[in-house]
Amino acid sequence: MSKRIVVCISGFAGSGKSTLGRRLANALDLRYVSGGDGLKMLAIERGYKPGGNEWWETGEGFKFLEERLKNPEFDKDVDRKLLEFAEKGGVVIDSWVLPWLYKDGFNIWLKARPEVRARRISKRSGVTVEEALEMLRKRDRESAELYERLYGILLGKDFEPFHLILDTSELDEEAVFRIVLQAVKEYFRL
Repeated sequence: MSKRIVVCISGFAGSGKSTLGRRLANALDLRYVSGGDGLKMLAIERGYKPGGNEWWETGEGFKFLEERLKNPEFDKDVDRKLLEFAEKGGVVIDSWVLPWLYKDGFNIWLKARPEVRARRISKRSGVTVEEALEMLRKRDRESAELYERLYGILLGKDFEPFHLILDTSELDEEAVFRIVLQAVKEYFRL
């Protein structure tokens, strides 16, 4: 049964994708794959030394993201790999764009107000909320432009591929997990 399960979680940085993805995969005994981890593998190949989730908000992380914007093949390589995982099934994938590229999964969009996302980023990265908010604005804008250029996707505006859209602004991690777990169980009749 778990072979056919594919859950794709999307949303802007700080919305709770990776936290939810790991918990959901663990609860359903599925593999967890992150698009961010795929980008980190490419960064390693290019001589970077990415660390945890907070690496994206470091000077080195921003330098890599700038390099990434100049080479659209970075993201296409990661997306091809994520599609391979989706085709095999039995997986929860955290990706900015996979719901538009893979049509047979249960697709979730997580959203949160910018100030909430900034507080989350601030906590995990050790920067001020103001710095985190500025980083998020830049990253959101650049990512949206990149995916529109690569795939014609209107990130954060086109919600057509999603089965569930959840605002995590006022929900704690446990509430988000319970809501999504129930939705996934209903969808896959588990």
